[in-house]
Amino acid sequence: MPGARKQVGATGTQTVTISFAGFNRAWAAWIGDRLERRGTRVVFQRWDPPVETPLEEALQDLMLAPGRILVVLSDWYFQVGPRGHEEWNRALREVVANDPDRFAAVNITTSRIPAATAVFAAADLTNVGADEAERRLLARLDLPTDPLPEPGDDRRGPRYPADTPEVWGGVPRRNTRFTGREPLLNDAYHALQEAGAGAGVVTLHGMSGVGKTQLAAEYVYRFGSEYDVVWWVSAEKRVTYRQKLAELAPALGLSTGAEYGERLRAARDALRRGEPYSRWLLVLDGADEPEHIWDLVPTGPGHVLITSRNPEWSEHNSNLLEVPVYDRIESVAFIRRRAPRLTHAEADQLAEALEDLPLLLDQTAGWLNDSDMSVEEYIELLEGGIDQDVVKVSADFPLAFQTAWSILLNKLRETVPESVDLLRLCTFFAPGSVPVRLLKEMPLGVLPEQLTGLMNDPLLWNRAIGQLRQYSVVRLESHESVSDEAPSSGESLYLHRMVHQIVRKDIPERDRKEFIEVVRRALAAADPGRPTDTRQWPRYAELTPHLKFADVLQSTDPTVQTLVLNCLRYMYLSGEYRAGIKLGERALAAWKALLGDTHPRVWDLSYHYANVLRAVGDYAGTEAIERAAVDRLRDERGPQDLEHLRAAGGLAADLRGLGRYDEAAELSRWILGAYRELLGEQDSRTLNAQNNLAISLRLLGRYTESLELNRRTLEARRQLLRPRHAWTLYSEINYATDLRLLGRYGEAESLQSQSVRVHRLVMGRDNPQTLRAEHNLALCQYRMGEWDKAKELFTRVLERCERVLGEADPLTMMFAASQCCFAREHGDIDQARDISERVVDGYTDMLGERHPYTAGTKGNHALILRNVGEREQAHAHVEDALSDMTQAVGERHPWALGCAINASALRNLVGDPESAAALTEATIARATEVLGRTHPLTLSARIAHAADLRGLRERRRADKIETEALDDLAATLGAQHVHTVSARSRNRPYWDFEPPII
Repeated sequence: MPGARKQVGATGTQTVTISFAGFNRAWAAWIGDRLERRGTRVVFQRWDPPVETPLEEALQDLMLAPGRILVVLSDWYFQVGPRGHEEWNRALREVVANDPDRFAAVNITTSRIPAATAVFAAADLTNVGADEAERRLLARLDLPTDPLPEPGDDRRGPRYPADTPEVWGGVPRRNTRFTGREPLLNDAYHALQEAGAGAGVVTLHGMSGVGKTQLAAEYVYRFGSEYDVVWWVSAEKRVTYRQKLAELAPALGLSTGAEYGERLRAARDALRRGEPYSRWLLVLDGADEPEHIWDLVPTGPGHVLITSRNPEWSEHNSNLLEVPVYDRIESVAFIRRRAPRLTHAEADQLAEALEDLPLLLDQTAGWLNDSDMSVEEYIELLEGGIDQDVVKVSADFPLAFQTAWSILLNKLRETVPESVDLLRLCTFFAPGSVPVRLLKEMPLGVLPEQLTGLMNDPLLWNRAIGQLRQYSVVRLESHESVSDEAPSSGESLYLHRMVHQIVRKDIPERDRKEFIEVVRRALAAADPGRPTDTRQWPRYAELTPHLKFADVLQSTDPTVQTLVLNCLRYMYLSGEYRAGIKLGERALAAWKALLGDTHPRVWDLSYHYANVLRAVGDYAGTEAIERAAVDRLRDERGPQDLEHLRAAGGLAADLRGLGRYDEAAELSRWILGAYRELLGEQDSRTLNAQNNLAISLRLLGRYTESLELNRRTLEARRQLLRPRHAWTLYSEINYATDLRLLGRYGEAESLQSQSVRVHRLVMGRDNPQTLRAEHNLALCQYRMGEWDKAKELFTRVLERCERVLGEADPLTMMFAASQCCFAREHGDIDQARDISERVVDGYTDMLGERHPYTAGTKGNHALILRNVGEREQAHAHVEDALSDMTQAVGERHPWALGCAINASALRNLVGDPESAAALTEATIARATEVLGRTHPLTLSARIAHAADLRGLRERRRADKIETEALDDLAATLGAQHVHTVSARSRNRPYWDFEPPII
């Protein structure tokens, strides 16, 4: 834990002991920092009682700690041991319930925890931002919650644990089964903290399989909140290390050219100087040849953590920490967590046989947990020597090209003919990285006879691969499985494109048919089946390049067809729209020819294909596809059929895109009712329908109803799915959007700010959904008056969206509309005009002149023309916008009301104050009825009406309306909110149209 710092705002001395699981060290550090700043004395107590100590006794020992005891509740806190919930419930009732005032708690997990933890009355810190989490923490401890001034850079404490560092790259996923290693983690931390400037280098060294990489990753997650930059690079080869370090330059925001040598120099210099960040951590993973890269290890105010099998790093100014195998207590605890079916004695027996080596424990325990084989049977097999040969495959062999291809192929046939079969099989994957482990995972019964022996005999398999490697036909790439749920050592062979082409061309036709079918089945078997799960996206990214070479679109195997649909779904969700359109188009043509136009698989494909088309704005095209599907499925299967309901949901989305909101809402409401009747309230499909109805209601301007539906959907998704599921995060965007549209800007910003950080971590910075989250955060910041933050985020989001999706994408145009509105008021008016013209033209081309988005962005453009002095043209534009918007959505819709506020300003400007006053008076009445008297839009209308009355010299009435509106503004948004201050200064309000998500 960080040492005590000078206390800020101390109000008295109080002691709090923080009890936490080591896994949650970052939370304990942040909580301690928040308390110390307020004058509280903090004692840290890591919770790790010996497994043989009864829980009641351990809790009584904890009560010997000074002051109040604050427990950081998480699933890890209760898994230490491990111990069951019943044991915990008994202990909590006996110890804590008898003296509840000694205890307080905060809850940082959404997982199920023992029921008796209710005695703690824990403050919930999940899914909230840092400010709200601190307020809840302080309130739970009965401490003042008044905000304190932010400390200077020299006294910055740990970052809020739910936040990631400003720059974060390459870090592996956290191993939720990480066990033990507490002394090593603490030694590494203190060695880095106590090192002098430029000398903060620690090397974790040990033999293969002891978990050096896992230890480094756990260090990052436990202590990462104390850094502004965490950058992880593979350092096995100098060229790879140089390239990965060079990629840090753009992440740091450094201005460099495209040449990576220039970026490398800039990155090293920035780290040395500590600019723009002095708190940085660089992890060099697998640096086994220090003589090749030691000269590139950065110096400066930050820290370097190295993993290596080579202790010679001590000769290069590095502090060495040896990573041994597990001690037996750690081994047993890890095995029982990895394989709950094993007893303590069996875990000890297995650890003894595997000599406590973490990698073998991980692989073996996971396999044994899913197997019927007993530990004794496995150990007998192990002693037979077969497994020893299997383990040898993961050793690294030097590669050198030894002979020409023609000679080499003959040599392969003479030595290990099976290697030629394996090589031919690989050509039905894409060239490059070939995931041959997928072949080994297949059931033997589905393999052709000539391949059965190769797959069935591990020694023969190893010899075949070894022979190919020896002659540099392939390169073996061992890596961790992309699945979190089944970590295992995976194999990929790297096959050069030229070799791939030569071998594939030379395959006999009989073998070709058999081999391509094997690869299709292997790919289908590797399908995680959950394209909505962002944790599985790396697996889909790995599988999709191979679809073309396995010619999967010609397969009639249902599992292969499901793989195609799931890959198409993945492309839609991950933002790979162009690739998805290409795959969907090819698949639709192939399957119609293969299966017929009305086959159920064709309807499935049509639905997913329409999704990617809709994502790029082709609403008319998708409506035709979905309407045909809806009509056909309704006639064939009836309206309550699930496939019909799914297609109807797609049609409702098309109607939303086309601006036909009433139809969309009516259809969405019927779909939701049907799903509730068929599947119940908590089915994910019901929640999707509920989400879609909320979107339809928002597009109708019914924000309160949309908010309530989105709140229920968000809560249900957090329970049914998980807090970091893509759909849960999407619900956070929707809920925060409704909060913002209702004028609850602070709540919206708090939620959206936290959600953005999670989006970046879970879905990636360039994912379209992440960009949507960031855009909504920028709008929240804009409405809060945080203009500098909003400007930076608006600009960054638009630039990235243009790069990722292109200028004509609907998402890009949505972001551009916001950018030009911001630039009009706080930036370059010429830039605003240029962007605005492109946006209006884009929506006109995509949606037509009468679409609400076209009308709304025309209204935005009118404000730009007003600002540059083109009053008459601005007036004509705004009147057209008002007319078109009213015709499209009705005069009571918030969009029409907003257009009316803008139109009244232009009427006043061109000398028609009577008409302006009449319009704002009517707008107030409608806005009050639709949104309420104190909604920001209604308040804007009231302020505008006061200005119009003043123009008519009705000063007394104007002053009364203005005073009442100012009072309501102060009460609703705050006396110092930018809108309140602006209205008080008698700046006429305006309204920006924001094209929403459909």
